[in-house]
Amino acid sequence: MLKSALKTLTVAAMLAGSSLSAIAADYTLRATANSNENDEDYDGLVVFKNFVEAASNGAIEVELFIGTQLCSNGAECLQGVADGAIDIYISTSGGASGIFPYVQVLDLPYMMADDRIAEHVLSGDFTRAMRAMALEDSQNSIRLMTIGNTGGWRNFANTKRRVATPSDLEGLKIRTVVADLPQELVKSLGASPTPIPWPELFTSFQTGVVEGSKNGITDIMGMKFPDAGLQYVTLDGHAYMGALWWMNNEKFLSMPEDLRRVVVDGFYALQQATFASPKRKSIQAYEDFVAGGGDLYVPTPEQKSAFKEAAAPVYDWFKANVGRGEEIFGALEKAVSEAEASIDGSRKADLN
Repeated sequence: MLKSALKTLTVAAMLAGSSLSAIAADYTLRATANSNENDEDYDGLVVFKNFVEAASNGAIEVELFIGTQLCSNGAECLQGVADGAIDIYISTSGGASGIFPYVQVLDLPYMMADDRIAEHVLSGDFTRAMRAMALEDSQNSIRLMTIGNTGGWRNFANTKRRVATPSDLEGLKIRTVVADLPQELVKSLGASPTPIPWPELFTSFQTGVVEGSKNGITDIMGMKFPDAGLQYVTLDGHAYMGALWWMNNEKFLSMPEDLRRVVVDGFYALQQATFASPKRKSIQAYEDFVAGGGDLYVPTPEQKSAFKEAAAPVYDWFKANVGRGEEIFGALEKAVSEAEASIDGSRKADLN
């Protein structure tokens, strides 16, 4: 009797599922990330897809394309978003800087002290200000939906020695992307910036073409860079690895307000997932790095201040040389100040 009842329920559930899936969604969103299923970007997209499809009662379907099926780099993918061939795309600041150079503000060193500050800043008016700038500069075609995280914090890592002060970086060949800002940062600290494509970095460490990089620990361990000689990591946390989530603006605005609300809430859920994912993944990554003989160094507050002071000229360079740089720098500075005041107030209240 019980077996028969269970079988009936199972068949009914299967039929219900098949009938629901047979109903065509009113809107289909094609979302892509040039990464893999071990990445924070994928974690965020899975949460987004689940939330949006459920909260819209099936009115919105989200199709995920992980890797380079739809496009292979920032410029190509953002053009796809502008044209409507791609609905949603995630880029790093470097990937979007060719079209929106001011997004490199996220790479400015030592602007945000920790995760709590960064998450507060990226959840508020700063992101809205950048959204307005991107819409204006893309003729209202590319909409910034949210900024999450992809890999934690950038730290200096190298194959040669422990880096405790800025002077320890002098003379080291540090891998950067082609963008100007990270190269200016490396130069300000006395090292030599060396642009190297990401797929070539492992071999470049092995052969000495470069001796260091600016990466998060999950990327370092995911790419097995310690096997290529990368044995020194300094947790200076000079930049939060922001993930910019873009959407075709016409597609977004074509939806009725109730479904736009679902999409906005879906991006909030996505953002929270990408905030959390690197924290969990980094635990094992740090343990594996040290277990493999890696040297993990945490700078003292005085040493971190010395890094910030040495890198300060980059702020002036950014404001003077990047289009709309002063505007976005002011927005970030204001947001950080407000976040620090809010969080300090909350801490004091919680300590009493």
